[in-house]
Amino acid sequence: MRTVKFGAMDMSLTDYFESTEGTGILSTADSDGNVDSAIYAHPHMEDDETLVLVMSDKLSHANLQTNPKATYMFIEKSKGYQGKRLYLQKTREENDPELVQSIRRRKRYDEAGEAASGSSAVYFKVVKTRPLVGE
Repeated sequence: MRTVKFGAMDMSLTDYFESTEGTGILSTADSDGNVDSAIYAHPHMEDDETLVLVMSDKLSHANLQTNPKATYMFIEKSKGYQGKRLYLQKTREENDPELVQSIRRRKRYDEAGEAASGSSAVYFKVVKTRPLVGE
């Protein structure tokens, strides 16, 4: 189980993201090393080693097709600079609209009331965790 320091106590990543408010930023790079950063919601933790993001077919998602490495920086909504940096390796993605809808916090439907398509559930292995600042 991957744990993170939260004040004086250790906490799993799953518990951390369920109980901590803040802003997430996903950084990816294409095969030529051109970097992109984008604001992302809290990740969905399948377990403490597996992070899932719902991604639209935009630049971050396109970068992951040629370079499976990414970082997710989470800045806590608190005084000072608190948070986490997660180093990620893409393991797979699923395009089933019903699966994506079940993961998504805010549900999206098309005009017929069906689960909206066009997004993917992208799964990552958490390779390394570091604090937002320092070590």
